[in-house]
Formats: sequence, structure tokens, C-alpha cells
Amino acid sequence: MLGRIPAAPQQQISAFMSKSGTDLDRPASKALASRGEIDAFLRQVAATPPSAVPPGGRGRLIFALDATASREPTWDRAADIQAAMFQETRDLGGLAVQLCYYGGFREFDASPWCTTADELLPRMTRVRCAAGLTQIGRVLAHAAAEARRGRVNALVFVGDCVEEELDRLAGKAGELGLLGVPAFVFQEGQDPTAERALREIARLTGGAWCPFDAASPRVLHDLLAAVAVFAAGGRKALEAYGQRRGGAVLRLTRQLGPGDRGGLR
Repeated sequence: MLGRIPAAPQQQISAFMSKSGTDLDRPASKALASRGEIDAFLRQVAATPPSAVPPGGRGRLIFALDATASREPTWDRAADIQAAMFQETRDLGGLAVQLCYYGGFREFDASPWCTTADELLPRMTRVRCAAGLTQIGRVLAHAAAEARRGRVNALVFVGDCVEEELDRLAGKAGELGLLGVPAFVFQEGQDPTAERALREIARLTGGAWCPFDAASPRVLHDLLAAVAVFAAGGRKALEAYGQRRGGAVLRLTRQLGPGDRGGLR
């Protein structure tokens, strides 16, 4: 059960929600992840100030997924590629990941913090996707509660649908942004209502949004790994990862200047 979370001062949320960037009036794109969208997403990752990781500490990342009925194929792919997040951050002091998901009739769960793929994978494979409404607001509230208990470097959310009131989600996203937790949002499919809401969540938290194609699991693999590297080691670590990984991440590092603050606009 989530505890009652104190609301941030309304003037702070209002000021935070008015910052420049994507807004809910922006028309939704019909295209899936193009090279330009991937580059823009990764540029935003690199431009996001990371929370400090204490010397010898692990970056902490909440990995949240929609486990409603439509998500089963993507859930299986995410279980297959989650090990990349740990593999790519071992030399940076490691990563602690908390699995968070919702599905069925108001089912919502969050795992303990896992520091190896072997700990996380059994928890993912035990989950069975079931029909139900989205609960993204609970994901955001949970992430805020965790951030109040201890540092959280990033929230990753993977989903395809939004069935909640946009104003309420924006308020919760604004509170999460005030706590310094960027949300990196991966949208599967082309639902325009979902895109408008998920873009706004990313903007209000200081994170980034990117669509992906279910037929291209390698793209999701590389982007998840890039965010994990950012959570564990920040921009410099991401640039080094790009040199090793190549592809979309390498294209990002070649575009960045010393003071680049680019991102989705």
C-alpha cells in the first residue's frame, strides 16, 4: 500500500509545469521511432542533470511497465533484455533496479531493489499480464514516495495507452520533477492520446519521451541500456558507452558539444 504523500506547494508545481518544452496542445506524431527521434531522445538523456551517486554507491532506477493484457509480447521482450541494464553499469559502481508494474483490477506491485539480473528476471517472469485500466498515476506517486525515502536517479516507463485524467497525471509528474527524478518514457504504438500524455510526463519531470517499434527490440535494448548508464554514471559515462555501443548512442555523442543542453522541443 502506498502511504499518503504530502502535496508539493501549488505555486511550485504551477511554475514547474509552465517551463518550456512539449505541451498538451502539441499535435501527436504518427510515425514510430525514426533516427531523428532516437537521437533527440538520447540527446535529452545526456542533457538531463543526474542525481549524485555517492562514491562506491549504485545508481537507482525504477523500471515500470504496463502489465495489462495488450502488453504481454513487450513484457516478454523486456524480460529478455533487462540484463543489459546491469551489464552496462557494472564498471560504474553498479545499478539497483526496482520493478514496478500494474495490471488487472487495480493490481499494483513494486519489488525490492535488485542489484543483479538474476534477482530481477524471476520477478518479471512470474508476472502475468491481465486486462485492466492504466494506473500511471500510481506509478508516479510511488516513484515520488521512493524518492522521498532515498535518492532515485531515474524512472523508466514502458507502455502504450493512457486511460487517466491528464491534469492529474501532470500534477503528479510535476511533483516528481520537483524531487529531481526524470522519467524516461518509451511508448509502443501510435495512440495519439497516449503520446500527448506521455510526452507531458517526460517534459514535466525533466526526462524524455521516445516511441519504439515492437518489431525492433534492439532499439529498446540500446535505449534502456543508455538510460541505465546515465542513471549510474551521468553524461560522461553515457558518452563512453556510446563509443563502445555505436549506433544511435554513438550518433548522439558525436552531436554533443561541451555545453549542449539539447533535447525534445
